[in-house]
Amino acid sequence: MSNQERRPRSLREVVFVDGVRTPFGKAGPKGVYAETRADDLVVRVIRELLRRNPALPPDRVDEVAIAATTQIGDQGLTIGRTAALLAGLPTSVPGYAIDRMCAGAMTAVTTTASGIAFGAYDVAIAGGVEHMGRHPMGEGADPNPRFFSEELVDGSALVMGSTAENLHDRFPHLTKERADAFALASQQRYAKAVANGQIGPELVTVATRSAEHGWGLATVDEPPRPNTTLEGLATLKTPFRPHGHVTAGNAAGLNDGATGCILAAEEVAQELGLTAGMRLVGYGFVGVEPEVMGVGPVPSTERALARTGLTIDDIGLFELNEAFAVQVLAFLDHFGIADDDPRVNPWGGAIAVGHPLASSGVRLMTQLSRQFAERPDVRYGLTAMCVGLGMGATVIWENPNWEGAAK
Repeated sequence: MSNQERRPRSLREVVFVDGVRTPFGKAGPKGVYAETRADDLVVRVIRELLRRNPALPPDRVDEVAIAATTQIGDQGLTIGRTAALLAGLPTSVPGYAIDRMCAGAMTAVTTTASGIAFGAYDVAIAGGVEHMGRHPMGEGADPNPRFFSEELVDGSALVMGSTAENLHDRFPHLTKERADAFALASQQRYAKAVANGQIGPELVTVATRSAEHGWGLATVDEPPRPNTTLEGLATLKTPFRPHGHVTAGNAAGLNDGATGCILAAEEVAQELGLTAGMRLVGYGFVGVEPEVMGVGPVPSTERALARTGLTIDDIGLFELNEAFAVQVLAFLDHFGIADDDPRVNPWGGAIAVGHPLASSGVRLMTQLSRQFAERPDVRYGLTAMCVGLGMGATVIWENPNWEGAAK
């Protein structure tokens, strides 16, 4: 055994260098990715990250963590490792798969970032993919019958739309009218961001294949409905409950897509000449009752704020995943934030752009990073989402471009 003292350990600052994503598609046989493999979507993301950041030698990537909720078929086989090999990274670069349902990519980021802070890695790639057309949520799953026989969870807990209806029940002031108005605003904000060129630069084009139509190229998001109106939203069916509140218009759809980002120790990013888009401040994950999983971001945000010594008033930008309008409204109401607060999802959200489950966390982060670049007046931002089976996830970031002015 060596008589030498072990190296003293100190935590390092972690930065979000860059993030990209594929255009999001509609799940199903008519969707743009119907005949495209899930792992090929991840490969495009990894290759694009390396192409956009030529200062990063591929052999300096220490880990590839890719999330998928349904880890089966072309989303299985330890997709972080297989996608890294397929993308052309050196065989010395390891990888793994991760699953926290909707917060998969978010967890891939916090897990690898923690490894960077700890000193186990210098640079990592983290992201997520979901091909809900090929692999519907819950495919191949076998829930333990004790969940229901012993009444450990409510029977609605495994149907996400039903959990959203439960949230409307719990908070009756969160009306369908408010949910529809928020959904319309999401579509409008997204369309404006695309027109302004704010959404688009982070997209990586994907070659698509169709046995009937031949080859194509996915360049823009497929789900948005720019012609949405309040009148139209009011007429939509409520599939999860007769005379309910949740519709296809005020919820995210079923989607396909992949995301990825580069994370690095701040000192390593400086050494390599990589630009820091955001600095990690802290994060929090919590559990809540599975039947009202949409409330999860409230306690996870409270935990993240408490652990970092910040308050909700310190947050200048919010990227909240719009799985359902009602769960975002529950978050806003709890923290005393108006439904139309311009700090919240300024470029629209998942109701417009889509929510390919495990990939969405890095979409939120990529958008926040790009917003930070535009907003040197904002110091702190927050990415948060509700998570299936009753969880919440929140990550707080600092803007390296902050000029020391107002929040």
